[in-house]
Amino acid sequence: MLEFKLALKNLLGSGLRTWLNVTVLSIAFVIIIFYNGMLDGWNMQATNDTRAWETGAGQFWHPDYNPYDPFTFADSHSKMEEGILALEEKEMATPVLITQATGYPGGRLVNILLKGVSPNQKILSIPSHLLKDNPDDPYYIPAIIGNRMAQNLRLKEGERVLVRWRDANGTFDAREVTITGIFKTTVPTIDAGQIWIPLEKLQELTSMTGEATYAVISPNAADLPEHTKWIYKDDKALLKDLADIMAAKKGSSRVISSLLLAIALLAIFDTQILSIFRRQKEIGTYIALGMTRMRVVRLFTIEGTTHSFLAILVGMAWGMPLLLWIQRNGIPMPANADQAGVAIADKITPYYGGGMIMATVLLVVLSSLIVSYMPTKRISKMKPTDALRGKLV
Repeated sequence: MLEFKLALKNLLGSGLRTWLNVTVLSIAFVIIIFYNGMLDGWNMQATNDTRAWETGAGQFWHPDYNPYDPFTFADSHSKMEEGILALEEKEMATPVLITQATGYPGGRLVNILLKGVSPNQKILSIPSHLLKDNPDDPYYIPAIIGNRMAQNLRLKEGERVLVRWRDANGTFDAREVTITGIFKTTVPTIDAGQIWIPLEKLQELTSMTGEATYAVISPNAADLPEHTKWIYKDDKALLKDLADIMAAKKGSSRVISSLLLAIALLAIFDTQILSIFRRQKEIGTYIALGMTRMRVVRLFTIEGTTHSFLAILVGMAWGMPLLLWIQRNGIPMPANADQAGVAIADKITPYYGGGMIMATVLLVVLSSLIVSYMPTKRISKMKPTDALRGKLV
């Protein structure tokens, strides 16, 4: 305790030099928390939106279905097994049928995916209730698309677009679909290049009555079927791509944090070296008065480490209001950010978790401790006679 009081007195006595070091370290401390909070906020937003719009609490895939291989779509459909049908009857699962197709908006040719979903489903946030049929027109096909798709194809609500596909027998057919709704989503994987129509209508058009490509499971579903040929994909497997992106971003975050800390800690390191060089007689006096060399080393180490405690207090004083303001207002994202292929909202709301803040505090304190100790090792090599004369070895 006495050493801490003496170290604090020496720091405050250094005046401007101390506060410059503390300011630089506090800036690094706040930026590290901000950057990690932004990544955590983006991760939470992207994960929640992907679950709500696309993956649900899990999915059962047809054995031949591979979302990364469009050539599998033609064969990856069949009637759902009894266990999955039982979940659908309880409204705990909703089937989706996929088939490749070609769209002709404005005379242009565009490759698309036709996806069938039940208009009455409540599991996904897709506004399937907009798929309103017209009983007076047997050839009427309602369709909904995402805003990205609408912009790319220059389509508006109420317009029609010709779509051609191949049915289960390999026969080509074509019909016009009417855009009954355009939805906005942060999840591009259910938007780009896709047209959603009623499931029963797509099953009828493709001669795949009662068939599906995969089934999305509700978060409230229990007792999932175990003995089934369809492959169950849990939440972890469905969100693996997003988790890999976040892991890469966390890696870049560690590099940025290391550079910021290195800049701030370099100032402390230089200060420690200069302090030991200029205070040789003071060190000799401490030893002459009976302090062991290791105790003097501890005194100077505490003195350097105290920079981090002061920096944390200063950082909290000016950084906390700033970070809370950013959290309240969010961080606007560029207009083309949604082209990245992952879920990105118009603005990201940072999330400052207690664990992340404590980890940052420990990182700053331990780094300052190590940097403060390194120059003081020379004190442990001093001879008593040299200490009395204020000379270092």
